[in-house]
Amino acid sequence: HYSLQDLHDPRIEKLPYSIRILLESAIRNCDEFQVKTKDVEKILDWENTSPKHVEIQFKPARVILQTSLNFHDFTGVPVVLDLASMRDAMRRLGGDPNKINPLVPVDLVIDHSVEAKMVRSERALQANLELEFHLNRERFSFLKWGSNAFHNMLVVPPGSGIVHQVNLEYLGRAVFNKDGMLYPDTVVGTESHTTMINGLGIVGWGVGGIEAEAAMLGQLMSMVLPGVAGFKFSGKLRDGVTATDLVLTVTQMLRKHGVVGKFVEFYGEGMGEITLADCATVANMAPDYGASMGSFPVDHVSLQYMKLTGRSDETACHLLKQYPVLVIESYLRANNMYVDYSQTGRVYSSYLELNLEDVEPCLSGPKRPHDRVPLKEMKADWHACLNNKVGFKLLQNLSSRKMISDNHKFSGNITLVSSLDYRYAVPKESQTMVVDFTFHGTPAQLRHGDVVIAAITSCTNTSNPSVMITASLVAKKACEFGLEVKPWIKTSLAPGSGVVSRNLQRSGLQRYLDQLGFNVVGYGCTTCIGNYGDLEEPVASAITENDGRVHPLTRANDLASPPLVVVYALAGTGNQTEPIGLTKDGMIIFLRDIWPSNEEIAEVEQRTVLPEMFRATYAAISTGHPTWNQLSTPHKPPFFEGMTMCPPGPHEVKDAYCLLHCGDSLPIDRISPAGSIHEDSPAAKYLIEQGVDKRDFNSYESRRGNHEVMARGSFGNVHLMNKKVEEFGPKTIRIPSGEKMSLFDAAMRYKNEENDTIILAGEGYGTGSSRHWAAKGPKLLGVKAIIAKSFESTRRSNLVGRGIIPLCFKPREDAEIIGLTGRERYTIDLPSRVSEIQPCQDVAVTTDNGKSFTCTLRFDTEVELAYFDHGGIL
Repeated sequence: HYSLQDLHDPRIEKLPYSIRILLESAIRNCDEFQVKTKDVEKILDWENTSPKHVEIQFKPARVILQTSLNFHDFTGVPVVLDLASMRDAMRRLGGDPNKINPLVPVDLVIDHSVEAKMVRSERALQANLELEFHLNRERFSFLKWGSNAFHNMLVVPPGSGIVHQVNLEYLGRAVFNKDGMLYPDTVVGTESHTTMINGLGIVGWGVGGIEAEAAMLGQLMSMVLPGVAGFKFSGKLRDGVTATDLVLTVTQMLRKHGVVGKFVEFYGEGMGEITLADCATVANMAPDYGASMGSFPVDHVSLQYMKLTGRSDETACHLLKQYPVLVIESYLRANNMYVDYSQTGRVYSSYLELNLEDVEPCLSGPKRPHDRVPLKEMKADWHACLNNKVGFKLLQNLSSRKMISDNHKFSGNITLVSSLDYRYAVPKESQTMVVDFTFHGTPAQLRHGDVVIAAITSCTNTSNPSVMITASLVAKKACEFGLEVKPWIKTSLAPGSGVVSRNLQRSGLQRYLDQLGFNVVGYGCTTCIGNYGDLEEPVASAITENDGRVHPLTRANDLASPPLVVVYALAGTGNQTEPIGLTKDGMIIFLRDIWPSNEEIAEVEQRTVLPEMFRATYAAISTGHPTWNQLSTPHKPPFFEGMTMCPPGPHEVKDAYCLLHCGDSLPIDRISPAGSIHEDSPAAKYLIEQGVDKRDFNSYESRRGNHEVMARGSFGNVHLMNKKVEEFGPKTIRIPSGEKMSLFDAAMRYKNEENDTIILAGEGYGTGSSRHWAAKGPKLLGVKAIIAKSFESTRRSNLVGRGIIPLCFKPREDAEIIGLTGRERYTIDLPSRVSEIQPCQDVAVTTDNGKSFTCTLRFDTEVELAYFDHGGIL
């Protein structure tokens, strides 16, 4: 191994553990070409260089990709398609196409991100699985081909679980072994919540699919040496407080502190009082508190978890090419990477501290993960949201609001009936409105705040045995009291891996969840990404006929721990906390009556969470359903058409029209929708022209391999607000005609007329999980530049990777302050040679009506300028 101790440099002892991992990578890859001695020195001198935003090169040990049965987010299929297209381009240019292969190990997980079409039934799992195979056989076939065509790629087949939990429970190595050389496991993934693996002590974070492809092909990643916020835990969580309560508290604190673009490293004596699953829960939500990652250095708890999950036996070590736990510990200790919490010499860029005893039960919402609401204040908060004018909740003491995440990744999701976003401005006289309807012959009522969806879902919490056992014990006690969930509430359980089901079945507790309607519907994230299927018609009609909103029908979405999801499903409303319900003989049941003690939870966990559960679940990792060998290859994208041996150079932006003028916190789902394809959309019209029946439209995420559909779906969300039109929907005003039309149709007209287009945006452009098509789509629409107050970091790098120019308004300036309406034509003054452009330089922008302003060019490194010169990273 490459020894840090052999440097004999006292600065190493002061480095955060996460920075030591970057240092080892730089030393190991130092060739004086891609990584130079000065890069190593920059990292060694981190305490002085990180405030200066210096550039370094980083090469991850592996890349993890994902794609799902209906392709939630992300990039597995598009990446393999790009590799296949690269081979075609190589062939056209006279090269050997077989040279196009991943140069670092790639794990591609086909997520079982199932749509919860059938719920509350013993047949739900099988029925939903059959439907997803029916809808996605073409993509399965293509991925199966890719697993055989490309070397150095492991494909995890459908039904294994969601990528982050599979990564945590199975794929994470801690230490790599390549031809006898040991080095730390580091990973970049094509989804922001790749950070969940930080809970195991593995350095990793989410990147754009374009960056992931480049890393797969041996390209080092250019990055700014990050600052590291040190977050100290002390004390111990009180009884009744869950890991979810902890992570929502941490998320709120870090949002207020401001950690966008930084690492967060957790330490302190409180670390000895939380489990690795708790650490993984906190690490998972790093994108939601704005950090690049939330690091928990390797300690004895990490190694115990690897043993628990069966990674200490010879079979697992051989398959993953890693050493047993004993060797992992010896290497990390020898290389100053095994944490010693008693040592106090480490230096951080900033400091926070939380006494775990101060954490209290809470939820988050009704939209953003950092809008934490103490459980005891939920009712008052809900009424405040109804009363206050439309908008976000105000965040006090928030110095930087560069990224505001949507609530797309969380295991507990309670969906309430309401209208409008975030704060609702519901008139006082309407707040008590009652809607009568009939559900399967039974009279029913709905009010503002009533629960219509209660889902235990996603990797954030279903990977945590403690909260899942707590939820099942809550269900058991509720059933023993005779409590029931109203039949019109759509309840579901979608674990992140089969291990969860094995644990619940072994404990005998799954039957109580089933009795309340929380039957397993699939293994993956469902409601948290909008894959909850349709509400039953009587419920949907009760909402739409009295609310006037378009799909999705529910607008208030609170995040909660799995046990609180069960509790609110029983209560039936977010408008009250207590009592939970009544027994058949009229006895009032409170939360304390059904909440288990820590001792009860621990007893179940000790006898059910065992290594054989993990080994049995992942024993069939290399096999899959036989139907995934069928059907043809999806359409190959046009990104390599017309490619020549010479780079095209920087492109000018002259007299560009504004296609879209949007406000703050434009979430990723507004840019690249993942949900259903609306029957009146350009994508639907295209599919109909291709002979596709409406019932087979499926979702945008299921068609990420088809660029024709995805281009038409870009900015196709019905909740998009374009200030040029001042109404919801994917519309724009085409200048100069003044005609209102779909964004796609306007973009194609501009493109066919050889007119450039740009986008105006506010703070936090592209918040939420990474999606490949959030950059590919605008590229195909002809967008040349995006001018925003700020970008979510992954979104900016994705735009760079596609050759789109990211520009930021100067501080205290934005489109409104400057007086831009989006009806002007814009010229961006950039030199014609890339050698004349500097990272983060000032750029002049002028309009045809005489306005001019200066922006910061957000090509942050020399490498990103090289990508721009080549027309993109690929």
